[in-house]
Amino acid sequence: MGEKDIAERVLADYNDVFSDIINVLLFHGERRVKEDSLVTGSPISQYKADDSRLHEQERDVSKYWSEGKVQFALFGLEHQTKIDKNMPLRIISYDGAAYRSMLLKKTAPVPVVTIVLYFGTDIKWENHLALSEEIDIPDELVSYVNDYRIHVVNVAWLPEETIEKFQSDFGIVADFFRRKRIDPKNVGNNKKIIKHVDEMLKLLSVLTKDERYYDQYIKREKKKEGLTMCEVLDSYIDRGIKQGIEKGKEQGKEQGIKQGIEQGIEQGIEQVAIKMLEKDMSDEEILSLTGLSVERLEKLKGANLRC
Repeated sequence: MGEKDIAERVLADYNDVFSDIINVLLFHGERRVKEDSLVTGSPISQYKADDSRLHEQERDVSKYWSEGKVQFALFGLEHQTKIDKNMPLRIISYDGAAYRSMLLKKTAPVPVVTIVLYFGTDIKWENHLALSEEIDIPDELVSYVNDYRIHVVNVAWLPEETIEKFQSDFGIVADFFRRKRIDPKNVGNNKKIIKHVDEMLKLLSVLTKDERYYDQYIKREKKKEGLTMCEVLDSYIDRGIKQGIEKGKEQGKEQGIKQGIEQGIEQGIEQVAIKMLEKDMSDEEILSLTGLSVERLEKLKGANLRC
């Protein structure tokens, strides 16, 4: 199992996060699904391919919604950072395996509902939402082929009023990606307290391919309480500037404290920009967060400073 899959599963596997996602996206914020009514289902199912061998397929997270001995539904969550045109085929296999499991166990079948959480910020997922979009169906067979539609949530495009309905850490995650799409310089401007600090910052690190979020958590000695996204990002920028100031003080021994510190701060900001370039952050994000000029950023990019 890859690091990305583990990080995604750990946060969403918390019942408070999972139920919150379902309640907001399916029930418009009404607290229909309670934390204690969720039971984790097996994410792994098996199928037999053309080679007659058994293979395994794995969902990101799945949970049964039950009240007492009565089961209402099986919910599945899938995380995507890129648009996958084969997603309808994948969801069919996941849902079909779930129904087959119910059949084999001779239990009363319940609805299977799968939601795809898409975290992309450049392109909205508006196509590849149905089986009919992915296969060519002869006109004569159209009435005989059952179409299969999937439910994709464009997290970065969720309205602000919808994001405000989230009560768990997922609201902070959704707000982060919405800001990342609309206004990257304010991406961390969220003062809500993070509950599952370790898991949420790991998730952001793998979804954005930017380790600075989890790195700051480690450097803050794994602060468990009171941490916000504002603190996470502020500490990242501050660290670069402090390093620059220290270098400036050293230079100041020879060329004057004031001049050395000014140069050190500039170097510190440039170090931050270089790190951002290494993480493939966009020019817009780098310029907004560091305050560098376009000309200076271009010089850094042309100086072969990337790893």
